[in-house]
Amino acid sequence: MDVPGSKSAANRALVLAALADGPGWVRGAPDARDIRLMIDALRALGHDLQVHDSSAGTVDVFIQPRPMHGPALIDVGLAGTVMRFVPPVAVLAEGSVTFDGDAHARQRPMAELLRGLRTLGASVSDTDGFLPCTVNGKGGLPGGSVQIDASASSQFVSGLLLAGCRYQDGITIEHVGDRVPSQPHIEMTLTMLRERGVHATSSSAQLADRVPARWTVSPGSLSAVDCRIEPDLSNAAVFMAAALVTGGQVTIANWPAVTTQAGDAMRALLPMLGGEVVLDEQGCSVRGHGVIQGIDIDMHDIGELTPTIAALCALADAPSRLRGIAHLRGHETDRLAGIVTDIRALGGDATETDDGLVINPTSLHGGIWRAFADHRMATAGAIIGLRVPGVVVDDIACTTKTLPDFGERWQRMLDAAQAC
Repeated sequence: MDVPGSKSAANRALVLAALADGPGWVRGAPDARDIRLMIDALRALGHDLQVHDSSAGTVDVFIQPRPMHGPALIDVGLAGTVMRFVPPVAVLAEGSVTFDGDAHARQRPMAELLRGLRTLGASVSDTDGFLPCTVNGKGGLPGGSVQIDASASSQFVSGLLLAGCRYQDGITIEHVGDRVPSQPHIEMTLTMLRERGVHATSSSAQLADRVPARWTVSPGSLSAVDCRIEPDLSNAAVFMAAALVTGGQVTIANWPAVTTQAGDAMRALLPMLGGEVVLDEQGCSVRGHGVIQGIDIDMHDIGELTPTIAALCALADAPSRLRGIAHLRGHETDRLAGIVTDIRALGGDATETDDGLVINPTSLHGGIWRAFADHRMATAGAIIGLRVPGVVVDDIACTTKTLPDFGERWQRMLDAAQAC
């Protein structure tokens, strides 16, 4: 089966295209809410973006960069990539740019990003480090060196790096604090900058807690490119999990041989849970045997996969412990609390720890699985519903945040399995 392009890569590509030296394309982006919010945000700053329907569930976007200006009001929805990537761009505009979004967006951490922008010379007003906030752009930014604590979100680092080459002195970011989560996303940012001719470096992989990490982007040109977005592997993970639950087989087409996406970790995780994984010219194929094994793993760098893996653990035949994911409390919802609440609502045994979850095997029953307006929570409920009759996800529509037509795709997969 095909999966639309990566939201994470597409929104980075859109930002970089808007900052480039000339017009460019972003092809194969998912036609999802987070993408539309980014397109609208860049348009609000003055850029010319033309959206063309592509294959099912995807769009091609042509971007003609224009001088940026305010006043502008940007709706970030619940998209972390919009609320944290666009303010570092908005400081380059002339005029004020105000950011706000969904109710829960006002609870997601922003303080370190905004403090970092002030240190670099920006004028920013906010409400105690949360949305709404206003960036008073002056047409440029001195840039230079800044220390931030990015332990709550790697997006603080990526947001500053994406715009950094357009700052007068570039940018050097030093992280101070506990480990930065979701390191593959920072590597994705650095890789995409290098592909566009930007000199971008990192000095540490942070192999242990409190090891300093430093990233530098030099000032200079940013080449326009014709960029095709690879499939979203974290969204693909949900369909791969279905194979384990049902004892079936799923093949995800066009799986990249080399990628910085966190979802690629599913190739290693699923065998630990009892599945078989093969990557070949057909794509990435997963076969399940109907029995799911418990797992004990640090998911700090791949936290976005937690709801999917937790759903599998709720159906496992042995206890599981997911560690290193305290930062998920600041995502679209408090994912740790949400997972525990939902599993318990179905009769399961799940407990929060300081940095993760413990899930013990038990018999589950039907009931309401709350999505909490979070796309990953909604798809986790769909996974459990494959084995437990009577599970109803209360808001499956919220999956449009990153995966258009999830319900239809899920049903087509099930129909194909029954026809075999």
